[in-house]
Amino acid sequence: MHDSHLSTAKPLFHAARDWGADLAAVADTSRLAGIETDPPDLLQGYPRAVSLAVRLSDGIMDPVTERPTPLYARHYQNVNALLDHIATRVSGLLQSWGGKALPIPASHIMDEERFVASLSHKAVALHAGLGWQGKSLLLITPRFGPKVRLVTVLTDLPLPANAPLKNRCGKCTHCVEACPAGAIKNASTDLHFAARQEAVDLDACVRQLRRNEQDTHIPPYLCGVCVSACPWGKPKRSG
Repeated sequence: MHDSHLSTAKPLFHAARDWGADLAAVADTSRLAGIETDPPDLLQGYPRAVSLAVRLSDGIMDPVTERPTPLYARHYQNVNALLDHIATRVSGLLQSWGGKALPIPASHIMDEERFVASLSHKAVALHAGLGWQGKSLLLITPRFGPKVRLVTVLTDLPLPANAPLKNRCGKCTHCVEACPAGAIKNASTDLHFAARQEAVDLDACVRQLRRNEQDTHIPPYLCGVCVSACPWGKPKRSG
């Protein structure tokens, strides 16, 4: 692909949306310097990261007010599978343009004690301007709130990078009040990447996730209550 064709990422975004993505943007990976990756040199040779999001269903998420539901558990798995499919298609497109591409799995916990993956999809999405970091530490998008799942494709093609968005949580405490574990501390997250321990009691959150698994017999590490509670994720209806 000629450099002149890389002056815009619109063809890539259009293709991603045709394949099922609801949001797409590009991050400059130099902004990600210092974040933990596995392997540590994962970003080497990849100056850009394509961040892709699929919207979660309102009908699935709205009933998640106290604990996850079996429908949410299945939807979560289906959306992750769709994201991996989209990432594979996007990788193929980038390679057809003459670039390298590395799709990172949508949901793959590498360390179950620290809850880290090979790459933080949220960190990529923040720097790609898909949304801002909420008090729950989730990505909050202007269109869908936190009702999205994410995947990332790294590439060496010099796609134009997007800029981060300003935090819009303000004084809202909906997620703080809704959390069944009381794990969200109402800390300011105006700056990207607020320290996890300052914003969320991870141990309390994990205990609640494991309790959910015992009570509902659904796959581990699912909750969704703070996702459902966020006003930014409520349907915008006219009339």
